[in-house]
Amino acid sequence: MEILAHVRRGLDVCVAFYGHPGVFVAPSHEAVRRAREEGFRARMLPGISAEDCLFADLGIDPARFGCQSYEATDFLVHARRVDTTAALVLWQLGTVGNAAASAEPRPSGLGVLIDVLLELYPSDHEVVVYEASPYPGFEPAIRRVPLADLAPEHATAMSTLYVPPHEPPRRDLTMLDRLGLPKP
Repeated sequence: MEILAHVRRGLDVCVAFYGHPGVFVAPSHEAVRRAREEGFRARMLPGISAEDCLFADLGIDPARFGCQSYEATDFLVHARRVDTTAALVLWQLGTVGNAAASAEPRPSGLGVLIDVLLELYPSDHEVVVYEASPYPGFEPAIRRVPLADLAPEHATAMSTLYVPPHEPPRRDLTMLDRLGLPKP
């Protein structure tokens, strides 16, 4: 690994990655792990992630309704449970179903994802295909479409799917009592 070659030569090394260095960046985790294993001091500092950009660009407060976040293929392969009263964020929309590390689009994988989402949400539920701008001063890509109209041409390897809550959450009246909170 190139990063560690410089560390082993006694140099102070700082590596910058696009977005947050710990989100979808396996080399950063591996470099820190290996450096520590070899006795070097290594740490990862936080960065602004695509998720941070999504919240800001779409004007979403994840604390308002809650937020579930999954890599799209993982979401399907592990049959993740979805709470339709909370937002759902699915990463790597354009490469869903792609087992390789390539960024090749997988239209058939997207079709499977849409089928699964249509079991949970109505066909006219508006979703957002989002791509954070990789450059300062440039606008993000934001495409709003009904779920049933979501198509491969809407997604690239960098696309994220934001699915807003479909229904309000149910209030647990017993819990409101236990917490001493007023009932609606």
